[in-house]
Amino acid sequence: MNTTSPLLEQQALVVFSGGQDSATCLAWALSRFQRVFTLGFDYGQRHSVELACRMRVREGIAAQNPLWAERLGADTLLNLDIFRQLADTALTSDTPIDEHGANGLPNTFVPGRNLIFILHAAAWAYAKNIRHLVLGVCQSDYSGYPDCRDDSIKAMQVAVNSGMDAQFTLHTPLMWRSKKDAWMLARELGGDALVDLIVEESHTCYMGQRGQRQPWGYGCGTCPACRLRAAGYAAYAQAIAEQGQNGQKDKA
Repeated sequence: MNTTSPLLEQQALVVFSGGQDSATCLAWALSRFQRVFTLGFDYGQRHSVELACRMRVREGIAAQNPLWAERLGADTLLNLDIFRQLADTALTSDTPIDEHGANGLPNTFVPGRNLIFILHAAAWAYAKNIRHLVLGVCQSDYSGYPDCRDDSIKAMQVAVNSGMDAQFTLHTPLMWRSKKDAWMLARELGGDALVDLIVEESHTCYMGQRGQRQPWGYGCGTCPACRLRAAGYAAYAQAIAEQGQNGQKDKA
């Protein structure tokens, strides 16, 4: 009887920005699929720091596990410099960040960004006969972005499958995980080494700052993305410490 997971015979494409979530999703995909490709987008974002970080994260993940290195395929960076023409947001301009912008959404929300990313990722994957897309979106800690919600992703899966007459599966390993749980998943996948790599090399800060090193990584520490990442890491570190204390009690 063959007990091999059917995913181990498949290829996957990870939408990969180089942030905490996409780094964790890349490790998740490499632990499950036979071949994994990465796709990033230069969409005229406020800073180019994440574009530089993403390659260091990719290389670091491959270096941690010989099997992951064997499974990791090529990276592609697509130019999607259209968002500044569509809307003025704090992620595509120097507009000050406002967490309570129009319609109650933060002005870091780029309308349709993830939907457009999925569409382009599916088109790229279609030509390569890849039918599994892995996304780092999350509804439980999603900063108020509606295109990170589960309903939005499911709707896009229906749309691309109908429009391309294909059978894509959109995987969202972090959809119902908090930021603390995302750190936990990284530890389950690659131990402390993967957590340390994500802390050191991945980028989240909206302001593009890589100066001061915090326990959770680099960033300004005050923008919404930094605060969310910091709170998640603090909860994660506390949970790991409590696990250690409980382990010591069990041995006593």
